[in-house]
Amino acid sequence: MGKQGGATCSADCNGGVVNKPNPSPPKFPLTFWEMAAASGVVMSYVLGLVGVYLTMPESDYSFLKLPRSLEDLQILRDHLENYTSDYTIQVLIGYCTVYIFMQTFMIPGTVFMSLLAGALFGVFKGVALVVLNATAGASSCYFLSKLIGRPLLSSLWPDKLVFFQEQVAKRRTRLLNYMLFLRVTPTLPNTFINVASPIVDVPYHIFFLATFIGLIPAAYVTVRVANCKPSSIHPAYIQLNMEKKAGIALGELRSVGDLYDFHSIATLFLIGVVSVTPTLISKNNS
Repeated sequence: MGKQGGATCSADCNGGVVNKPNPSPPKFPLTFWEMAAASGVVMSYVLGLVGVYLTMPESDYSFLKLPRSLEDLQILRDHLENYTSDYTIQVLIGYCTVYIFMQTFMIPGTVFMSLLAGALFGVFKGVALVVLNATAGASSCYFLSKLIGRPLLSSLWPDKLVFFQEQVAKRRTRLLNYMLFLRVTPTLPNTFINVASPIVDVPYHIFFLATFIGLIPAAYVTVRVANCKPSSIHPAYIQLNMEKKAGIALGELRSVGDLYDFHSIATLFLIGVVSVTPTLISKNNS
């Protein structure tokens, strides 16, 4: 066996020489224009944040950073509370831009942004804000994935993509119920659903409705926690109901995992089962 012209040579059954090309290095999954489109989306968000920053009063903004822990979130909340009443529009635009950006590019930490919405804007405004931003960010991710997502998914999650495609194909007639089930329950990560839905041909109107409706229960659970004030709750009640989300203020959370105990997850699964019940009934009738 020898080398010839950069290819591996081996003898075949007749004594001839067969050239085997050397394996080429892995190719980057995106083309130049796909990268340019993704970069343009990033720049639009960055310019929006710069515009908000320039309209804020001169001050020390070293506290402005994406929260990665509950401690970071509490520091951010304490500082932003002073600005929300006087600069509501700027804070609102900045919040929406950051949330949608994180959802679009699958940046972890949106749960902290949901908690922040409850702390700054209250329960009902916070839930509306979270649901609208999460839906907008998921939609942005949907269309971006439609443009550049297929090569990324095929290289990152090929098995999960095949599974999702098979499940969607089986449930075409009741696809909205299935997508609602996925949104309400933690069966598949929301990030994967956002990226994979256009690849497996989930229509956008079904994706939009399932996202908008399905995210409401989890958003309410998260936002209500952040809106609870420690001073308004009796200490004994907090101690006895530490695992009940309606009785925990943001300052009482020890970890993000405390948001979703067995009771909360069971409730979300119950809602998810209700959402797929029409599908099961129609299947039994047929």
